[in-house]
Amino acid sequence: MNSILLALILIPAIEIYLFIKIGSQIGALTTILLIFTTAIIGIYYAKYEGLNTLKSGFIQLSKKETPAYEIISGAAIAIAALLLIIPGFATDILGFLIIFPLTRKLIFKKFTNNLKTQKTKKNDFIDGEFEDIEENNNDRKL
Repeated sequence: MNSILLALILIPAIEIYLFIKIGSQIGALTTILLIFTTAIIGIYYAKYEGLNTLKSGFIQLSKKETPAYEIISGAAIAIAALLLIIPGFATDILGFLIIFPLTRKLIFKKFTNNLKTQKTKKNDFIDGEFEDIEENNNDRKL
């Protein structure tokens, strides 16, 4: 089954389950207020972290260095902000994990380690040398 289709089915199911469980414990109105509160706090923190990342990127550019981490971090912050806007507790937790710089670096390290191991596994080639040998017309037998 396609992983995107599976995510489209599982994520709302998990969110509905969490709404029911948490709503039965703390009440429906409190649950709704908690969802709006996490969205508002998350969006403001995403804005703050996004501006810090942008500032860090400009510092990298002024040093004539490529701001690769800042570009990836900016994209991750945009995804985290989207996850925080989507109502739900599981998406909020994932969004907050991505927004915080410490956990974001840990997540990036995990993905880069996976990419490095996949890259070394894909290098199935044989290293060798070759030499061009020109054929002389006199040496050919017909």
